[in-house]
Amino acid sequence: MRRARIFAVGVVTLGFAFIVISSAAAAAEGDPKAGKARYDLLCGSCHGTSGKGDGPAAAALTPKPRDHSDGKYMNTLTDKYFFDIIKGGGASAGKSPLMPPWAGQLSDQDIRNLVAYIRSLAVPPYKPPK
Repeated sequence: MRRARIFAVGVVTLGFAFIVISSAAAAAEGDPKAGKARYDLLCGSCHGTSGKGDGPAAAALTPKPRDHSDGKYMNTLTDKYFFDIIKGGGASAGKSPLMPPWAGQLSDQDIRNLVAYIRSLAVPPYKPPK
């Protein structure tokens, strides 16, 4: 009886740990749907709502905003690169200082959501490394 109770407690504990770890991993990956809402609000004026770098402000910018739908280029970049450039702005990555840093307005999770959404724009589609 005692062994059965210990076994049951162990199974429940392992199950709970698995759920917590799975939830944390899913949160770390980012939610493209939540990312789209932020992208449309914060990025669309330069990068365009479809990510082609053709937003209403793009015509006045030099250099032009990056085309996020260009999978041939975008798929070569890491999630960390996107995260860092969104958080710290273009100047922090040796890119255009016109790309603002969003660290003060966005949480790390918001930025991960944006990265997930940006990944969804690539043609051909992004395939994460295994």
